[in-house]
Amino acid sequence: MVRIRRIARMSAAEARAAMAAPRPDQGFTSRRVTVDGLKLHVRSRTGSPEPGIPWVLLHGLAVSHRYLMPTALALPGDVHVPDLPGFGLSQSPRGAFDVIEHATAMAGWMDAEGLSGAVLLGNSFGCQVAVELAVRRPELACALVLVGPTVDPDAPTAAGQAWRWVRDLAHEDPRQAQIIARDVRDAGVPRVLRTLRHSTRHPMAQRLPLVAAPILVLRGEHDPIAPPSWIARAAGLAATGRSMSLARAAHNAVTTAGPALAAEAVAFVNHRGVVSR
Repeated sequence: MVRIRRIARMSAAEARAAMAAPRPDQGFTSRRVTVDGLKLHVRSRTGSPEPGIPWVLLHGLAVSHRYLMPTALALPGDVHVPDLPGFGLSQSPRGAFDVIEHATAMAGWMDAEGLSGAVLLGNSFGCQVAVELAVRRPELACALVLVGPTVDPDAPTAAGQAWRWVRDLAHEDPRQAQIIARDVRDAGVPRVLRTLRHSTRHPMAQRLPLVAAPILVLRGEHDPIAPPSWIARAAGLAATGRSMSLARAAHNAVTTAGPALAAEAVAFVNHRGVVSR
């Protein structure tokens, strides 16, 4: 009997939302916010009758707000999906920012928007930015949701991470290709490679214990970039941490399993009794 491999996939509406900016779509609109001389692009849905705790979604390496939209659509209340400097529709700084510089830029944007006490939901490199942001500015984060966090200490090199990324492709929805191609074109390969090197130098395992907010660590069950051993260790390093796996998804669970991921994130926040600061 031939075993058919089932992988998580985007819906047509999710794919449309991913590529819609700067046009409005499904309640989300685009705007520009200037932070330290850089014009940052932010995709947001605001004005909910029951806004509750705001959500801030932070994207991974080489990509942008686009691939986070399936998760953003499924979250409740006010949701903000910024493009990091040099990625997506945000202005590029002269050099490639490291993790701390990205976290500083996000803190400046949140200050400009009057955002605090948000749930920070990051994927891959975005998890490193979220952790650094929560360590340096704890009042900005009431909880963290880390999806496929990098960098696993068992593969702490650019080559090791790149090889795992290649292995991940077999488990991803091929319809993501259009999104990723657009994102890589926007950022440029040199910036992507320099940011990857910054990523591997960031001491994620040493920073996680310094986060005061509760942390949920998630991975797609087929994710080779964030294997189960690293996810369990990351959750164990957190002051208040929990880990779990999402069925059928791989590293880009935020794209292919948005509703399921959002449901787990909301349940975690509600179970912990998290309140915005």
